Order: sequence, then C-alpha cells, then structure tokens
Amino acid sequence: MDAISKRVSELAEMVHGEFVGSMDPEIFGLDDIESSGPGQISFITDHKRIDQLSQTSASAVIVPMFVERADKPLIRVRNPYLAAAVVHNFFLVKPFGANGIDQLASIGRDCTIPAEVSIGPMVVIGDRVRLGRRVSIGAGVVIGSDVLIDDDTFLHPNVTVLNGCLLGKRVIIHSGTVIGSDGYGYVVDDSGHHLKRPQVGFVQIDDDVEIGANSCVDRATFGKTWIKRGVKIDNLVQVAHNVEIGEDSLLVSQAGVAGSSTLGRGVVLAGQVAVNGHIKLGDGVIAGGKAGIAGDQPAGAVVAGFPAIPQKKWLRASIAFAKLPDLISEVRDLRRKVKGLCDKMKVVDGQ
Repeated sequence: MDAISKRVSELAEMVHGEFVGSMDPEIFGLDDIESSGPGQISFITDHKRIDQLSQTSASAVIVPMFVERADKPLIRVRNPYLAAAVVHNFFLVKPFGANGIDQLASIGRDCTIPAEVSIGPMVVIGDRVRLGRRVSIGAGVVIGSDVLIDDDTFLHPNVTVLNGCLLGKRVIIHSGTVIGSDGYGYVVDDSGHHLKRPQVGFVQIDDDVEIGANSCVDRATFGKTWIKRGVKIDNLVQVAHNVEIGEDSLLVSQAGVAGSSTLGRGVVLAGQVAVNGHIKLGDGVIAGGKAGIAGDQPAGAVVAGFPAIPQKKWLRASIAFAKLPDLISEVRDLRRKVKGLCDKMKVVDGQ
C-alpha cells in the first residue's frame, strides 16, 4: 500500500489553519517535537517549547497563533492539540479489511452478518445477533444473543457484550471490558440473607462512544443503561444499572457511577470520582480527582473533595487542613500562656 502524504498547505486547509512559509514540503506522518524527522510534521502548544522550533528535525510544525515565523513551514492554529489530533488520525487511517469469519469462530442461529466484517479466532456469537458493515471483532470476543452492533464498530480482543445490548456506529471497546453484566441489586430478607433482584434490562451505547480496557457497564434492572453519543470512558471504570451518561461526557480511570444516576451533557469525572446512586449531575459538571458526590449538582458546577463541595471552597479548606498541625501547636502554646496568666492573677488576688 502506498504511503499517505499531504503538502503542508493541504494539511493547513484540513485543520482550518494558516500556512506560513516559502516551502511546501510533502508530509508523510506526525510525531512529537523531539522525535520527529524529515517528512514528518510536529506540534508545540505553548511558550515553554518555543525554543524547540529551531531544534526539531521535523519538516513542518503546527503552532499556536502567537508564533509568527520560523526557519521551517508552520501551520498556525487556535488549538494545536486539536489540529495535531486531526492530522495524526489522517495519517493513521487504514481502509477496512474484510477478513470474513475465522474458521475457529462460533456463530449462533439466525444471525445477520454482512460480507464486510472481520471476525477473529475463538469469537463466540449467540443467536439472532445483527452486525452492521465493517464491524471488526477481535479474538476471544463473546457476544450474547439478540445483540445489535452497528456499522464500523470495533471490539478489541476479549471484550464481552451480553444478551440484548445495543451498540451504535463507530463504537470502540477495548480489551477486557464487559457490557451488560448484571447490575448490583439485592434485597435483604428477614433472616439477613441477600436475595438477588433480577436484572432484566439492557445496555444501549450510542454512536462514537469509546470505552477503555477492563471497564464494566451493567445492564438495567428494568429499561436501559444508556451511554449517549460521543462519551469517552477510560480504563477501569464502573457504570452501574440504569445510569444515563449524557453526550460528550468524560469518565476517567477508576471513576464509579452508582445505580440510577443521570449525568448531563459534557460532564467530566476525574480519576477515582465516586457518584452516589439516584442523583443528577447537570450539564458541564466537573468533578476533581477522588471527589465523592453524594447529592445533585447544578449545571456547570465544579466540585472536589470528599464529600464533594465547590472546588474553590475545597481549595481553601485544603490549605487550612495543611496548617492544622501548626494551628494546634499555637493553640496549645496559647493555652499554656493563658493558664500562666490565670495562675498569676490568682496569686495577686490572694495577696
């Protein structure tokens, strides 16, 4: 296959940037500023790396708008990270290879599988499964019965998608993740034993969702657990039954959302954030790392701490907390001084 290439001016047009330079070399790929070489384009994002413009071997560089010129072609943009991602994705794109169904795969009854698929070895597919075009299923994937997987979705090796789940277009699920495991629901009887509540719902994952490795999205008790369009979920994240996650939200590693909670659009949960069950987070809520969210949060709220409070207040509280040992020492010292003064006053009164 011939290598993909573009002139710098063409890449500038692709990212809606401004091309600056007298030469317009052909570019074959993107790398970081230290590692890039001739035929590659790189990028810088801020003033701290401006000196590297003269040191890099890259043939061109994507730069912020404040960079006016350099000794090599530039693409000036408002968001270098975004432009670099667009360019990088362009160079890494590969046409879909329809490898068909591996002879070691097991396919159930009444399945709809188009010719344009790639199903790896040791894949197990249940009954009445419907696959879209250009679906790629890695080795060892297990797909339960009555699952629908739409066009251009990619399941990495050893993913599990259990009965009745729905996956949209261009969904990416990384290795070890389980979609549609039972929700955590039990009722305690009079003897203190835990009786399982049946989990008979399903999981719906909309278009352009990506889920990292070893994450779990539980099926609903009734109805559905719903991951909406454009959500990006990191590795080791737990999404419980009947949770609804709004469009373009981000859930970072080891975050956990308890049952029946609703996250609005563009919510960001940093690493190890815990969200209590049956609460609502408005659009654009941001939670700092290890925050424990126990109640509803309005749209645009920025919270941190455990239990979560407004981030500015939490920062002040953190500063005060760090000073507690010194404050305790000061209080003890003041107590000794006050006691000494009181003892002297008693002596004077006695005279």
